[in-house]
Amino acid sequence: MANALTDAYRDFFLGGDNDWDSTHSTQLVDSADYTRSDATHDFYDDVTAAGRVGTKTNIASRTHAAGVADGADTTLTSVTGDPSELIIVFADTGTEATSDFGAIFDTATGLPVTPNGANITITWDSGANKIFKL
Repeated sequence: MANALTDAYRDFFLGGDNDWDSTHSTQLVDSADYTRSDATHDFYDDVTAAGRVGTKTNIASRTHAAGVADGADTTLTSVTGDPSELIIVFADTGTEATSDFGAIFDTATGLPVTPNGANITITWDSGANKIFKL
């Protein structure tokens, strides 16, 4: 596939139900244990527990301008688990069933990654689209 925003995430933004200023987190995901569906997955609970690798981590220093979302590079600490082919971004309400599932990245420097207990830093794109552009 390709890097994308889920259909639901775009609708959440366009309907005013989501705000980049609210807490957003990122998570590594193993595609052997999670089958992505950009068209139908709408909340974080759609990502199987078996597919989640390491611990979800908040994206700090989020900013937005001209429809472009940005944030500080994100360090996932002491990551263990299955090899990961995906990075996801979601609005983290603290409740999986209400956390808007947003961006899915399958193409990025360092992907796939095999955790070995060390930290993994996600370096967000510094180009025009940053983390993502609506």
